Amino acid sequence: MFIDQVKIYVKAGDGGDGCVSFRREKYVPRGGPDGGDGGKGGDVFLEASPELSTLIDLRYQQHYMVKRAENGSGQNRSGKNSPDLIIPVPVGTTVRDAQTDEPIADLTEVGQRALIVRGGRGGRGNSHFKSPTRQAPRIAEPGQKGEERWLQLELKLLADVGLVGLPNAGKSTLISVISAARPKIADYPFTTLEPNLGVVTWGGTRNQEYHFTVADIPGLIEGAHEGKGLGIQFLKHIERTLLLLHLVDVSEMGTEDPLHDFEVVRAELSSYHQTLAEKPFIVAATKIDAAGEGEKKERLRRYCKQKKIPFFEISAATGKGIKPLIRTLGNQVELLRKTRAAPPAAADGESIP
Repeated sequence: MFIDQVKIYVKAGDGGDGCVSFRREKYVPRGGPDGGDGGKGGDVFLEASPELSTLIDLRYQQHYMVKRAENGSGQNRSGKNSPDLIIPVPVGTTVRDAQTDEPIADLTEVGQRALIVRGGRGGRGNSHFKSPTRQAPRIAEPGQKGEERWLQLELKLLADVGLVGLPNAGKSTLISVISAARPKIADYPFTTLEPNLGVVTWGGTRNQEYHFTVADIPGLIEGAHEGKGLGIQFLKHIERTLLLLHLVDVSEMGTEDPLHDFEVVRAELSSYHQTLAEKPFIVAATKIDAAGEGEKKERLRRYCKQKKIPFFEISAATGKGIKPLIRTLGNQVELLRKTRAAPPAAADGESIP
């Protein structure tokens, strides 16, 4: 089951109390204060793990609490700290305060760790309060309470290329052909009920291969940004893609107007968030092996040529056009990666620190 949104409660450990104690040794009457400090409460961290791809584990365990640290004791012995708690989450998880909606963390890299709530400091024992005028203090500090809060976690998949299109445009078939992903494939709408990720190898040598990741987003329909169909649940998963690949069914069994299909998807992306509509994209006419006389394909090709949109004709069933498409996607991804990683250009007379 693909779960991409959960709400959890986290509570850091309370600090241990300081101790009120006095030395009690033979031949040492009226020994001085020797109360130790309380231990520190453990913190709570979230850590991005490559082994997870969904938030399902957090749905079934929603409360995470660190145990209280130990109290101090006599002979200046400090209490034991309670251990930190590290909660693994999938890479791409965003974290917000559930009450204020304040962003807390965005875990986009494997191993990235974010401190969510801090444990309480341990209280000081009475040995800290000794002074020339107060040589037998009978006071100690209580441990501080650990922080607590409700969190809203949301998973946004990290992929280089996002496959978008109407239901049955051929997204699942394509990702199964170009990668090792094995999504469910059938001839009825909304076959794909959750996003699928695949890794595509497109070039390189034996010692160094070039890869990019592809996300198959469940089919969009008109009104998806308003909650119709499944699109509203998964549009967020293409926010972080570098490049979009629009798949348009031009087969005889498809819709009458492929241009309308393409424009519907473009409109839904723009309505959901303008940044999605501004992402670079490529158009691929799918199922050309069943295109008949090809009138729909030609109509789409002429439109893309007029608008100067990169256009490909492919058939996942026969493999036609797949290799040129993969090479173009790989080259575009590498270019966009370099562009994203490049430092901003300095204006005249300015220097970048």
